[in-house]
Amino acid sequence: MSQTKHVSSASEFNALLGSSRVVVTDFYADWCGPCKQIAPIYEQLSAQLSRPSKVTFAKVNVDQQTEIAQTYGITAMPTFMIFKNKQIVDTIRGADPRKLSEAVKKLAAEADSDGSAASGGFGESSGARWLGAGLPKGYSDVTDQVDVRGLDLLNADTGFGTSRTLFEGEKPSSLEAGKGKTKSEDKESGKDWVETDTDEQLMLYIPFQSTLKVHTLHITSLPPKGDEEAPMRPKTIQVYSNRAHVLGFEEAEDLPATQAITLQPQDWDEKTGTAKIELRFVKFQNVSSLVVFVVDGEGSGEKVRVDRLRIIGESGEKRELGKLTKVGDEPGE
Repeated sequence: MSQTKHVSSASEFNALLGSSRVVVTDFYADWCGPCKQIAPIYEQLSAQLSRPSKVTFAKVNVDQQTEIAQTYGITAMPTFMIFKNKQIVDTIRGADPRKLSEAVKKLAAEADSDGSAASGGFGESSGARWLGAGLPKGYSDVTDQVDVRGLDLLNADTGFGTSRTLFEGEKPSSLEAGKGKTKSEDKESGKDWVETDTDEQLMLYIPFQSTLKVHTLHITSLPPKGDEEAPMRPKTIQVYSNRAHVLGFEEAEDLPATQAITLQPQDWDEKTGTAKIELRFVKFQNVSSLVVFVVDGEGSGEKVRVDRLRIIGESGEKRELGKLTKVGDEPGE
């Protein structure tokens, strides 16, 4: 009996991606000759390698499920996409049995192992990570590559969340309960966000487990509405790449940022409280760490609030943690 799931809706496909560590997907069409030729091999791989909650094989008819096909930019059939923890990790275009078999067997073996939960990243739990904005075509959420053991956060109020809170996979509690909660309601919640302490500035150091190509940052801020004392959303943000450690506030002001961003009110999604910060991609290749400096907030308040942060791009080779070289620390400099 076939183990392959035939997807009948976008919602079913999203649920499938969240229910299995690895999902192998065949995007096909009934009229496609090569699709028919490779179909028996795909079914054989499905029968051999399917594992409940670990490895799932799916088929998506692109003519019937146009929304899914458009979401993933399918332009040729067959196209095979392999997802791991809801992220695209491999794409194979065309009927290439050898390439498909090698890729699927490699990911299936990884899925059977314990994964990277002990490595300092987020491990398997990242499969259900909430996103407050859509992904740019060709890129994925690589937040699971954050080395949470090395995070550093300056000027955060200890009465709220920590640096790890920003990378939690769950939807912010303010969205679960509805935006615009009162202060008393906030105090009763888990306070799963970060607020600044003495002023509006915040400094966050983010090391990665592998070198990344960083395309976009998603920053979510959900201050309650109608409260004059509520914290502000970030406005001016400076991003520094490949620093060896967190920057001091005075040090950051004296250093040229890799990129500086000024967010406008229209940049924030009113439903999710998320702004997409598109980086100059050429400047964020082979990134082993980021420093995100919130310089000021949107308004005249004294504090800034950040609920979630997501890193969007491409992951590369694993690096040996603890051996990050600061830019400029070359011999003779």
